[in-house]
Amino acid sequence: QVQLVESGGGLVQPGGSLRLSCAASGSIFSINIMGWYRQAPGKQRELVATITNLERTTYADSVKGRFTISRDNAKNTVYLQMNSLKPEDTAVYYCNLRSRGLDYWGKGTLVTVSS
Repeated sequence: QVQLVESGGGLVQPGGSLRLSCAASGSIFSINIMGWYRQAPGKQRELVATITNLERTTYADSVKGRFTISRDNAKNTVYLQMNSLKPEDTAVYYCNLRSRGLDYWGKGTLVTVSS
């Protein structure tokens, strides 16, 4: 059983920065992929970024060069540093852990980019 808890969401102006955190607890298998997904109202949930336990990363084209995903394996925590934020980044951001063929999800944290 795995639990994920996100934090760090909020209101930020266009061009601003925000850092999201996700702490995992429970039975965490060392071989896993953690990532961030987002969903805007009326839209499908989409992948933002992922990072493996060996720190191989993947990014959506829309966030390349602006967002950076990282992790601290000792703390079972994944981060998403978001810079140069745009209004279209507004969404609920969800933390994900994939391991042993299963997906685990956090409850999400809202990011609103608006002036």
